[in-house]
Amino acid sequence: MNLALSDEQRMIRESADAVLAELASSSRTRAAMEADPGFDAAAWEHIAAELGWCAMAVPEACGGLGLGAVELVQLFEPMGRSLFCAPYFSTVALALPVLLHQADEAARDRYLPMIAEGRLRLTAPMPDGAGDHHRGALHAHCVDGRWQLGGRVERIVDGASAELLLLPARCEDGLGWFAVRAEDARCEPIAGWDRTRRFAALALEATPAVRIDALQAHSAKAAVLSRLCLAAEQLGGAQACLDMTVAYVAERKQFGRAIASFQAVKHRCARMMVDVEALRSMVYGAAALFAETEGALSTGAPSPGAIAPPSPAGGRGEQRAVADECAIALALAKDTYFSCAQEAIQLHGGVGFTWEYDPQLHLKRAQAGAHWMGTASALRERIAERVFA
Repeated sequence: MNLALSDEQRMIRESADAVLAELASSSRTRAAMEADPGFDAAAWEHIAAELGWCAMAVPEACGGLGLGAVELVQLFEPMGRSLFCAPYFSTVALALPVLLHQADEAARDRYLPMIAEGRLRLTAPMPDGAGDHHRGALHAHCVDGRWQLGGRVERIVDGASAELLLLPARCEDGLGWFAVRAEDARCEPIAGWDRTRRFAALALEATPAVRIDALQAHSAKAAVLSRLCLAAEQLGGAQACLDMTVAYVAERKQFGRAIASFQAVKHRCARMMVDVEALRSMVYGAAALFAETEGALSTGAPSPGAIAPPSPAGGRGEQRAVADECAIALALAKDTYFSCAQEAIQLHGGVGFTWEYDPQLHLKRAQAGAHWMGTASALRERIAERVFA
């Protein structure tokens, strides 16, 4: 498997690095954290509507670019590094996979062009636990030909700032997916110590909804793609912890010399680098495997150099391999990000805990993210059960 980036993919990455260096500087991130919607509206407008980042994985037929998992990783990694406060993760990593792999043609035709143009902010619940499927905490009833939802969603990313909610709910024929206008649901913001990503609870009572799921839906694919995006984000966060730590120890002086010259400090920084590079190989490998087996995310067309379409039986085996690869990548990302954030604080010394320095922001994100889409131990246990079943 060739993990080298193409010229186009490198251009995407370089562009993302340059844009986020300006839009997601430490000062702008802190300002966005304190803003009422939880993100910088001007920055969101720039990346979503002007730069077309939301169009990356939208099918070309719906106004998007029809690119794949490797290209998405090139965006999510620098976003994680800068703790970019924007509803991009909720829209592209959570809601878009549901539309691509769960929704019927009518829903795709209605919402995907709006996403590609940056005119719609969406969110959906994260996949529960370590499984590949979403669970429906809501119940749905059809009254006079119109669907209504009831129940409560305890935690949903960007629930207070989204314009459209994609929610799974139990109905008579199993689990269905529904689109709900945000203003029709009662939203309760949740106070958390990681202010770079806002959560909210939703309460619904006879809330009008539109059913969007297709008969032949693939919920596992949506969950797998969401996990890959989160792993890429956490890779970026771990890299940020390494970079800021190396920069700090190079300038911090003790006993008349930079502490970076002390062997014990060198070893700890080297260990961080080894862990980050191992994680990068895992995330990029998972993205490449996803691209090979899935083709372009949104079109179904093979990516350049992709393998031939497998037989149905082989396809199931390859889908499981992709799911396991992304789960392993996310498990490693959770552990690596948290350990790098801890090391960053310790090697910064006392200032690592202070509000003025950024290591504490990454520690909060890493600790919160350790429970998103399954803990590292739960993900590994799930893979072990498959292997040794």
